Amino acid sequence: MVFTSPKTALPASEGPLTDILRGLRLDGVDYGRCELSEPWAVLFPAQKAARFHFIGRRGCWLFSPAGEWIELTPGDALLLPRGAEHVVASAPGIPAVPIESYTVEPLQDNVFNVSNGGHGPKILLFCGSMHFNLDGSHPLLGMMPDMMRAKELMAGEPGIPHLLQAMAGEITMNRAGSGGMLARLADVLAASIIRSWVENSGGDTRGWIAAIRDRDIGRVVAAIHLQPDRNWTVEALARKMGASRSAFAERFTAVVGETPARYVARIRMHQARQWLIDDRMRVSVVAARLGYDSEASFSRAFKRIIGIAPSHLRTVDGTSENR
Repeated sequence: MVFTSPKTALPASEGPLTDILRGLRLDGVDYGRCELSEPWAVLFPAQKAARFHFIGRRGCWLFSPAGEWIELTPGDALLLPRGAEHVVASAPGIPAVPIESYTVEPLQDNVFNVSNGGHGPKILLFCGSMHFNLDGSHPLLGMMPDMMRAKELMAGEPGIPHLLQAMAGEITMNRAGSGGMLARLADVLAASIIRSWVENSGGDTRGWIAAIRDRDIGRVVAAIHLQPDRNWTVEALARKMGASRSAFAERFTAVVGETPARYVARIRMHQARQWLIDDRMRVSVVAARLGYDSEASFSRAFKRIIGIAPSHLRTVDGTSENR
């Protein structure tokens, strides 16, 4: 059930956050319109892709990654950005069955109909896997909670209630083309959940979130993320902020929690990791793209930050290392 769709950009507000979110994309998505008869319990195993759930009709329960049962009601929408293992069930305590064990039939394009063939009261769910164009160690993914609930973010994102209403209408009416409409709405809703969390979440006054909320530092961070292959110097970054080298370095370190040079190096290696795994680039190509004089010097920098040699990463991923 893997589908590669046209890249769907995440919405963004004005300021540095705009540039950061414009760089995020949904590269590939698959969905399931689930009509399940009680009793039922679905195990969603851990995966690299994000998981998305929308409750269309009748309530249910979720056994969260934190190990607790949470009651869900019609109109609830959840995003699990790192795809942590969880269970969705008609009631707590029902033995869970992996999603692959249910009857799965193509509905349209990248949408599948999922059922269990029972005769009890039926629930309607819309579930999806969302593949973001981010390395798994990207600061944004690393700081997100295991689960985000749309209703908890509605106060900071006025568009979320309208998206929930639109999804509820599409899933319950089951009109022609509703699967495609639901898929598009799910993309936008997941993006809105992320944006609302970034803009309104609490937490430390230092780190990535604090950086992009700071207009000056955020402008610098956005530039680094938009052009990770550029050879950023501290002087060039200071000019972006309109400050002296020393004043910029001091403020950046205070807000972000690490030096500008260290941050740039980390983001460049995260980008390299993504090129190696997702785009299957050769190590020599990645080294040249990042401006290294030799493949050896790039490999040393990569191993120092990521922890393994880039050639080993490609081998583990199942790709032979042909330079």
